[in-house]
Amino acid sequence: MIFSALSQSDRYATLHPLFARAFDYIRNTDLFALAPGRYPIIEEDLFVIVEHAQGKPKEHTRLEAHCKYIDIQLVLDGDEVMGWKPLADCLNPVSEHSLEKDIRFFDDAPASWVAVPPDHFCIFFPEDAHAPLVGSGKIRKVIFKVAV
Repeated sequence: MIFSALSQSDRYATLHPLFARAFDYIRNTDLFALAPGRYPIIEEDLFVIVEHAQGKPKEHTRLEAHCKYIDIQLVLDGDEVMGWKPLADCLNPVSEHSLEKDIRFFDDAPASWVAVPPDHFCIFFPEDAHAPLVGSGKIRKVIFKVAV
């Protein structure tokens, strides 16, 4: 997992061939003008999901993990806290991995919580289970799905 400010995104652009493209999209797109939904950038290899959601309390969240995609979760507005735990330490799966949605949920408690203010992001790799959308009030964010 990586947590950083958007102003530092150039440091991470070379970690994956498509990260630079995702950060370019952030710099060159009015993300606040996008309605909630899914927007393709490079077919199924790179796309963005825009979310406007109500934050929820920690006790109402589940850890999730993905095999096929890396998440770059950028908070645009609101106060979000994200939970994290190494996937290898998750021992209480709720279901099998959904190939269609590339997601598996766990009832394990996060090992740590990270406050992610606007203009900050977390990168979650397949080995990172995470619990997003924790907070109070409305949260506006974008999630870039980057094919592994």
